[in-house]
This record gives sequence, structure tokens and C-alpha cells, in this order.
Amino acid sequence: MKRQRWLSLFLAAALSVGLLAGCGAPAEPTSTPEAASPAPSASEPSETSAQRTKVNLAMLNGPTGMGAAKLIADAAAGTTLNDYNVQVASQPTDLTAKLNTGEVDIAALPTNVAASYYNKTGSIQMLALNTLGVLYLLENGTSVNTLADLKGQTLYATGQGANPEYVLDYLLTLNGVDPDTEVDIQWKTSEEVQALMVSGEAKLAMLPVPAATGVLMQNSDVRAAIDFNTAWDEAGAEGTFTMGCVVVRNEFLEENPQAVEDFLTEYAASIEYVRDNPEEAAPLVVEAGIVPKEPIALAAIPQANLVCITGSDMLSIRDYYTVLYNANPDSIGGANPDDAFYYLP
Repeated sequence: MKRQRWLSLFLAAALSVGLLAGCGAPAEPTSTPEAASPAPSASEPSETSAQRTKVNLAMLNGPTGMGAAKLIADAAAGTTLNDYNVQVASQPTDLTAKLNTGEVDIAALPTNVAASYYNKTGSIQMLALNTLGVLYLLENGTSVNTLADLKGQTLYATGQGANPEYVLDYLLTLNGVDPDTEVDIQWKTSEEVQALMVSGEAKLAMLPVPAATGVLMQNSDVRAAIDFNTAWDEAGAEGTFTMGCVVVRNEFLEENPQAVEDFLTEYAASIEYVRDNPEEAAPLVVEAGIVPKEPIALAAIPQANLVCITGSDMLSIRDYYTVLYNANPDSIGGANPDDAFYYLP
């Protein structure tokens, strides 16, 4: 039992995904990894390396960065349309600071952080939504199948004061459950919640991928009872529950419009490759420094809800932003972003 608890805590520390609004001390980004082998290229450069546009690209650990793994491998091999200088960071604050100084041109961010940064600076545009919801309700048992079943239960959860809390409260309310009086929600750190679930001391927990993935791998009695994307749809919530996106600095976009279009082409291909080929993609995810262990990456890819939603389809996130705004206006910077936030060529 002690060994399981220690392993859970180790995995939790390694799996910080930056999707809980970037709390904690910033970590230094890692450098571009060497190309994984074998990894077929999604595209071939049309110009020599010297002629390709240099793009300072930054991704986050966890689901928000997973879809870029193939692109990162191709960039290291020199087979991409752009010349990508890639960083992988642990915290969104690492990336917003570098967007501000111009050290990063294109970055993956949690959608709430992107909205807040835009409302503060007006200096970025959203290029694509890259990750749907990655929250899961885990149960050590078989009695909970809908959020309505949480009435009268104790739920251990992480993400208080951030998106997970606001989404949980919203969906519980839609399911006729008062989150303040009818569910005993125990807010703890991700490490604490994982340890309780792995040891069997807790029956119910809300965790994001890949932290949830780690629990499922360590305790075979725990199941993924509810995918919050499904819960969102079943509750009749409008719009798209989308937790991750990529943004571009306006100045870079104005100076390099073709490079941005090429990025979107290669990024969409990378996401499709990772999503459709988890066994081949898992080593690339690890090589990129996005997830620490290949078995975790392999199990997490199908649960990460990777997408590449661009153009006017991105506007479906406005309903999600409204949910966050109604819960706490500061969570998205005080306003639902206007049309200028979205890249609509």
C-alpha cells in the first residue's frame, strides 16, 4: 500500500498539465527533442531550411501539448514547412510571459488563460481549439453513472477556484444537484486526490487526464465513470466544452501570414496522426517531453479528446466562456472575448 501511494505521488508530480489555470511555480521550458524514429513526415518542406520562416513554437505538458508531438518530431528532422524552434513548458505563465516579450510566436494555452491574456493585452488571436474537456469522474465502484447520482455523495476533486470547479458546479446544477448543499466536495491537490483513489480510501474523484489515467493504471478497481464531455452534451449545455487552444501573436501573424497557414496545416496533420495512431505517437509524446512515460502516454491519448477546430467553428467556445464568466468574470479576464480574438481568415 505504501509503495502504491508513493508511486501515485510520483506520477502526480510528473503529470502537471497546466489546465487548472496554471497554479504553482513556473518551470523552465525544455528544448526541442531529437527526432523520434521511425516517424513518417506529415509534409515535406517546399523550400530550403534557410528560406523557411522561423517560428518560435511553445507547447504545454499534458493534453494541450500532446497533439503537437508528430509536428515536433518532424521539426527536429527538418521536414516541416516552417523552421520550428520548439519549447515545452509546465505552466501557462511560462508561455504568456514569453508571448509578451515576443520570445514565443505561437503557443498552446488553456482556453481560459488565452481569453484572459487577450482581454489584458489584445495582442493575440486564437488559431485553433486543440483539446476538448479532459475532466473525468472516477469511481471505485459501479453506482455512479450520471452527475445526478452524486447527490448525497462525497467527491474528492482538484481545481478549486479554476475551470474544473466552475464546470462541475454548472453541470451539477443542470442535473438538479446543488453543489453547495447536496454534494460534499473535498477540494485537494491532484497528488492528494490520486493517492486517495489509488489506495482505495476514496470512492469518487474528479481529475483531469493524464492524472486520471495514472489512477486507472494503478488501481484496477477504479473506473472512468463519467467523461465530462458526455456529461456536457447530456445536460443540454450549449457550445463546446473546450479546455485547450493555440494562439498566435498578432505581430507575427501580420508579418508571416503564410507561415501561420502552414503551421495550421501541419498542426492539423499532427493532431490527426497522434489521435489515430496512439501506439506510434506515444513514443513521440514522451520524446517531446509532454508526458514522462510511454505507457501513460499510450493510455492517455484516447482520453485526451484531441481536436483541431479552426475558423468560424471556434466560435462555439463562446458558450463555454459564458459559463466561466457567470461563475467568475475574472476567470476569463472580465469579458467574453470579442470577434478580434478569433483568427477567421
